[in-house]
Order: sequence, then structure tokens, then C-alpha cells
Amino acid sequence: MTITVLTLLKRREGMSKADFNAYYESHHRLIGEKVLSGWATRYVRKHLHPLDGADVDHDFDVVLEMDFPNQSTCDACFAAMANPAIMAEIVDDEGRLFDRSRIRTYAVEACCSALPDIGK
Repeated sequence: MTITVLTLLKRREGMSKADFNAYYESHHRLIGEKVLSGWATRYVRKHLHPLDGADVDHDFDVVLEMDFPNQSTCDACFAAMANPAIMAEIVDDEGRLFDRSRIRTYAVEACCSALPDIGK
């Protein structure tokens, strides 16, 4: 059974949305790929853009989704990330990017609705 972990992330104070997105995708993403390789089956960053186009501060700027093949692999991945050297690299880079006090991580329980095909 696939395990999905969802993390909500807020950019650090004073960082523009454009700079945040660019740094995340050009640098921090690579750390994620390195530490998740061999554990996660999916690593997706969903950058949030308000539909109303309002340029105001929001609670979170990106939704991170990670899938693992099962709970034991997820647990082993997080245990491996707790290695002091790995954690130091993650935390150091997060300080350049995120308001770490606002990071929230959740296990996801998905409930899907069956909808009719479009146009029918």
C-alpha cells in the first residue's frame, strides 16, 4: 500500500515568490532527490499560485508530496534522514529557503470520488 507524506512549506521572510521557486527547483530539490533516492517512488513540489491573482502573503507557498511503497520504507527513509550529517545538510539549506517554524508534515489518507466522464 502506497504511503503518501505531504509537507506544507512557507518561504522565509523577505524572499520573493520568484526567488523562492527558483532556488527550490535549482538547488533544494536536488538535496531532496539525493536523500529520497532508493526510498521514495514519487517526489513532487506543487508551487501554489492564488487563483484570484492576489499578491498577498499566504500560509504556505508549496505543497511537497512524497510517496513510499509501504510504511516500513517510509519509516526507514525518515530514520536515514535523521543521520546527523544528512540532517545538517537539509536544515542548513532549509534555513536559506523556508520559515522552518511553519513547516507542517502529514500522512495522507486519500478518499476519491468517481465522477462521470466529461461531456457525458
